[in-house]
Amino acid sequence: MFALADVAMYAAVLVSAGPIAHAVTTNLNINFLKKPAPRDMIGEARILKLGKRLGVGEIALHATATYSLSAG
Repeated sequence: MFALADVAMYAAVLVSAGPIAHAVTTNLNINFLKKPAPRDMIGEARILKLGKRLGVGEIALHATATYSLSAG
């Protein structure tokens, strides 16, 4: 679940910010509310705020993430 949330947010950041030399996860928090059913999961990410240095978004898996953005 953590990997899915991280990849979904990474894709949302790159789509929104364009090509960036370095985009790394600064913070990602998940609240594991209950064990998911054994089936495919979908992580739907949306950007909440995109600045020059940080992109913040949320993922439909009850996760929030902050990315540090740097041009190189």
